[in-house]
Amino acid sequence: MTKHAYIELGLAVLNAEAEAITALTERLDQSFHDACDLVLNCQGRIVVTGMGKSGHIANKISATLASTGTPSFFMHSGEASHGDLGMITADDLVVALSNSGETSEITLLLPLLKRLGIPLLALTGNPASTLARSANIHLDVSVTKEACPLGLAPTSSTTATLAMGDALAVAVLEARGFTEQDFALSHPGGNLGRRLLLRVSDIMHTGNAIPLVTPDSTLKETLLEMTAKGLGMAGVTENGQLVGIYTDGDLRRTFEKMPDIGSALVRDFMTANCVTIEAEQIASEALKVMHDSKINALMVVDGNLTVQGALNMHDLLRAGVV
Repeated sequence: MTKHAYIELGLAVLNAEAEAITALTERLDQSFHDACDLVLNCQGRIVVTGMGKSGHIANKISATLASTGTPSFFMHSGEASHGDLGMITADDLVVALSNSGETSEITLLLPLLKRLGIPLLALTGNPASTLARSANIHLDVSVTKEACPLGLAPTSSTTATLAMGDALAVAVLEARGFTEQDFALSHPGGNLGRRLLLRVSDIMHTGNAIPLVTPDSTLKETLLEMTAKGLGMAGVTENGQLVGIYTDGDLRRTFEKMPDIGSALVRDFMTANCVTIEAEQIASEALKVMHDSKINALMVVDGNLTVQGALNMHDLLRAGVV
């Protein structure tokens, strides 16, 4: 098979799956609205279940719900009738996935769910199926064809189901008022957690490690302070408050104006009204401030411009924020 043949087959798959997702937009009707309300108002957990490839999609939808503020877990349909049904409580909501809507492991559970009074949301490709008719709410995720040329391997159908699950999770996320901070609490590990949970106060330099001078300090004294502290800057304070900053960039500009800086005072060359950040802000906000302002270091102050710390781009790199 030639390279071009592979590319053509790949494009055919992507186009078929894109068409399947696009077709879903015409089905976001009152049923979708009611499904979102059902999930949002659930007092327990969202129990997502499915078999085979639908089971894999169910697992992912459950994980997305859980990470966006909706408590959820995946229940294997085949294990449900062998004891795992005991994981479900009266306050829970079951979300069942089956392209045919006739998956035996799921239809076997329907009388039990009815008897327990547990609401059922179904995502199927057959609105006339047993599962669809038994559900409190049904979402139609049918596709005209699978991307598989044999029409056998679940491809377009699983993609459509996954997309509908994502639409459900994100719509509920918005309705719940779920914030970036809420998201961080369920993602404490890895780069994502560091970016969302780490605060400026966790990585800033404090105490004697803060490079500080007064407005009457000479540029020589200022350079010695910058060199000693190694942050590429020095904060200029007067009566305990930040009044400016002197950076490596300011040093280059000073030499352009005044080659002999032996007797110069920092007050005449510092940047007043400098960009700052507060200690309780998220460290990723410090990165954005630096990027937007085209600077590499920040002084950390409180509401009264009292210096609390200092940090630079290297601190953010070491902390894994960048």
